[in-house]
Amino acid sequence: MKRFERLEQILRLDPHEDACEIYRLTATYEFPWDVTRALELALYRTYAVPSIGRLLAQTAELTDRAQKRYDDTSLLLDAVVEHGFDSEQGRTAVRRINRMHRSYDISNDDMRYVLCTFVVTPKRWIDAYGWRRLSRHEIVACSVYYRTLGQRMGIKGIPETYEEFEDCLDAYEEAHFGWDEGARRVSDATLALMASWYPRPLAPVLRRATLALLDESLLEAFRYAAPGPVTRAAVRSAVRARGRAVRLLPPRRTPHYARQNREIKGYPNGYRLEELGTRPTLGAAGCPVRRPGASADQ
Repeated sequence: MKRFERLEQILRLDPHEDACEIYRLTATYEFPWDVTRALELALYRTYAVPSIGRLLAQTAELTDRAQKRYDDTSLLLDAVVEHGFDSEQGRTAVRRINRMHRSYDISNDDMRYVLCTFVVTPKRWIDAYGWRRLSRHEIVACSVYYRTLGQRMGIKGIPETYEEFEDCLDAYEEAHFGWDEGARRVSDATLALMASWYPRPLAPVLRRATLALLDESLLEAFRYAAPGPVTRAAVRSAVRARGRAVRLLPPRRTPHYARQNREIKGYPNGYRLEELGTRPTLGAAGCPVRRPGASADQ
């Protein structure tokens, strides 16, 4: 197989009718490493919205149980990518996602914003650091894929096109990014988790490198000191160089799913989708604010 042969395969598909297949090819063959990093950054961005970051701090899921939360989120989303929305695994994953979210008082606007990060952040990351830019087919298919996910999560007012997703994200961040003490704790815990995947002596270097990849709006929201221009340029050049190196490699012949990532640490003996995620109990430490009439098993 030649380097651009899979892209040619993607371009022969319909970005609306075949959105799931295009997204799977893009995420598991063309850009598995980049999509993983981009989705990590997408979720991280959401902490800078105080209503989101504060709730995550209250539940302690990302401060006391960061690795489990990371694993469960990755595995649930991955099941849909691998098996499709209408498969048994896909339906189970979406059902677990919905049951967790319905236990908390999360606004539709916040839910829609999180969905926007899944569409916009990977496109921006891959265009900046990937071995090639995304094609229009892939951009449309990604938008359709996450629109479908959002519909199955009951989110209202979902954007129709990539450009609408992008406008929604930028406007929401402009209006809502801000400081929150709890959100900063969640951010610090997430940076510590990412550093824990590598040898301990590298932790300070990895933290600085991660901060160098963040934009000014995130740094300001969390009140982090901005890395110096030399550090920022060096880190971003290194990630771009990785993309250029990948371009010279033979194309991937087998898919790489998130469940195969070395960062997934919590299930060495396997897992059951229906057992992943949180089951919040009213009255327990870090309990959720329950939606009226909702239960943890909805």
